[in-house]
Amino acid sequence: MGLKERRERERDERRRQILVAARALLSKQGLGGASIHQIAKRAELGVGTIYFYYRSKEELFAALQQEGLEVLQTRVKAAGDRGKSPADRLKKIALAYFRFSEENKDYFDIINYFLASPEEVFTPELKDLVDRQGGRILQEVEAVIREGIAEGAFRKVNARRVSIMLWGTLHGLIQFKKMKDTVLQGEDHAAVYKDAVEHLVQSLVA
Repeated sequence: MGLKERRERERDERRRQILVAARALLSKQGLGGASIHQIAKRAELGVGTIYFYYRSKEELFAALQQEGLEVLQTRVKAAGDRGKSPADRLKKIALAYFRFSEENKDYFDIINYFLASPEEVFTPELKDLVDRQGGRILQEVEAVIREGIAEGAFRKVNARRVSIMLWGTLHGLIQFKKMKDTVLQGEDHAAVYKDAVEHLVQSLVA
C-alpha cells in the first residue's frame, strides 16, 4: 500500500470514529447536549481534529443524516429490485423501510430526530444536501408507481404526490410502535403495518 492510499484510509477511519461518536451522543443526549467537545472526547480525538473534517456541529450531523439516508436508499433499491411486479415491489420497499427502522435503529432515530425537529437545524445549503438524499428515496418509490401506471397495473395517479403520501404514511405507522401499551394494546405492530401496506398498494391497483 502506497503512502497516498494509507493516508486516505486513515482519513476514512477518522471520519468513521467521529460519526460513530456523534451518532451515539445524538441518540443519547439530543442535538443540544452533543457538543463538539463531547464528540471529540468520546471519539478520543482532539477538538481540532473534529474541525479539520467538519466545520461545525451542524455539518457533522448533516453528514450523519446523509449516511443514514444512503443506507436506507441502498436497502430500498435492493428490495424494489427483487419485486416481481410493481405492486410486489412497493410492498417489498415498504417492508425494507420497516426493517430498517428496527435493524438500523440508530440511523432511523437520527433521521426521525431531524424530521420531527420544530426548528430549522441546518443552513439552507446543508438542508438542500440532506433533502436531495431523501428525495432519491422518494424517486425510487415514484419510479415503481410510474412503472405500474405504464404497465396498466396501477390507476393513473400523480406518481410523485402518491409517493410522498405513501412514504409519509409508512413513516407515521412506524412511529405508532411507541404506543404499543396504549393505542396498539392487544395489536401486533408489524401486522398492522403490513395490513396498511396491503391496503395502500391495493388502492393503486387498476
